[in-house]
Amino acid sequence: MKLTQLTIALTKGRLEKKTLSLFEQAGIDVSFMQDKQRKLIFTSPDQRFKFLLVKAADVTTYVRHGVADIGIVGKDVLMEHPFGYYEMLDLKIGVCKFSVASTKNYQPDDYKRKRIATKYPTVASEHFRKKGEDVEIIKIEGSVEIAPVLGLADAIVDIVETGTTLKENGLEIFEDICSVSARLIVNKAMLKRKRQAIFQLFDELETVIGGDRNEMAEGRNNRNFKGTK
Repeated sequence: MKLTQLTIALTKGRLEKKTLSLFEQAGIDVSFMQDKQRKLIFTSPDQRFKFLLVKAADVTTYVRHGVADIGIVGKDVLMEHPFGYYEMLDLKIGVCKFSVASTKNYQPDDYKRKRIATKYPTVASEHFRKKGEDVEIIKIEGSVEIAPVLGLADAIVDIVETGTTLKENGLEIFEDICSVSARLIVNKAMLKRKRQAIFQLFDELETVIGGDRNEMAEGRNNRNFKGTK
């Protein structure tokens, strides 16, 4: 029987290391990824996996267009790009949170229209919309922490892991929005075409991360997959 190869778009950097460690714990040999040098594409010796190392923001693009069968990326990215794939597993790694932060003189309860700087305009807009607040969103690609310090914005919405960077720039957290973690997403078409190979990987990863096996079984039978339609 011919082996079905799975192509996985993997977020480069810290999440890459945590993901490979998770695969190792699940009994999957990823030793071929150790000597990366400048390579971005890796195929396992048994031909079971092909890994693509890409930037976080590009993972959903590769999965959506079918270049990758599977993607592993933070929930923060999925909240900004919520369409075109199925979100299947919470890998429970890379855990952090979205927070509203600013300088100590920030007054979140005053009535003036606030300016919010962020790399995540969709998340920020939706958060303040739910609160009934009309805010101006300023999108920043780089170090968002300096925006309140320089007077560009009243506050920021950003990912916070330890809070050290905020403190070092004179900011403090005023509100936590939600927690996020790394998620496994799947191309819609490939979930049907490579179903057996994909669910085999799920089973292996679930031995490490745990999971709702009843939900996964229901997905196998009814295609009522947890994820974005």
